[in-house]
Amino acid sequence: MMAHLLPLLGMAGVSQNETHQAHLWQRRLHWVMLTLAVLVIPAFYLHAVGQHPLLQRIGAYLDWIVVAGFAGETVLMTWLCRDKWHYLIGNWLNLLIILASLISLLGVADAQLLALARLLRVATIALLFTRVLGSLSTITPRTTPFLLVLGLALMALAGAGFYWLEPTVHSYAQGLWLAFESGATVGYGDIVPTTEASRFFAVIVVVIGFAMLSLVTASITAFFIGKDETRLRLEMHQDIRALRAEIKSLQEQLDKLNITKQ
Repeated sequence: MMAHLLPLLGMAGVSQNETHQAHLWQRRLHWVMLTLAVLVIPAFYLHAVGQHPLLQRIGAYLDWIVVAGFAGETVLMTWLCRDKWHYLIGNWLNLLIILASLISLLGVADAQLLALARLLRVATIALLFTRVLGSLSTITPRTTPFLLVLGLALMALAGAGFYWLEPTVHSYAQGLWLAFESGATVGYGDIVPTTEASRFFAVIVVVIGFAMLSLVTASITAFFIGKDETRLRLEMHQDIRALRAEIKSLQEQLDKLNITKQ
């Protein structure tokens, strides 16, 4: 099912009937592109809503790195693929990343266009986070501890981010609570983002937190289902062994009957 969703998400990759070189370079660039995908988040925040000029410059540099990396990968993979249009259509997320980063680098002055550009960046971050999670192995009982640790680490970082960005948050504990409220989409209203910077950060936390909580829930479900599947497999193997023993016993009895008749 995931294979059918990847083209819709712009992450189809190289089709099976493409050249060997295309598949080879896709494997070589896999983790490089995932690293660049993660860089979109700090680039978005530092360049778009960063208050200090130095932070904005760092965000702009990260944006240029992202644009150069994804543009280079897109050009290389399109050149290596036989069906170039099929690759571009199936990997439209790369083009969206380049477009969103370029809009941020151009420094849109109009308020409506700026809001649209930032919305595009947030949507891109959501899709990229999906790409990062899609690179992980299939959810199994063994992935539960990893996803729990990853979810806790993300909430801890988000709590630190709110403690740094939001003036109404006076302790790390309050920042962590706001991160959990945002990530779990609970929204009690006792603590809310009040500045532009913390509000955009909250949007990112909601997108990432909701995805992580969904994965953790699915992983815990897989853990309990996996235990039932293990028990059922054990019972099935025991039944097969018992059936084989009965067949062997019947075969021995038939052999004895044949010998007696002879």
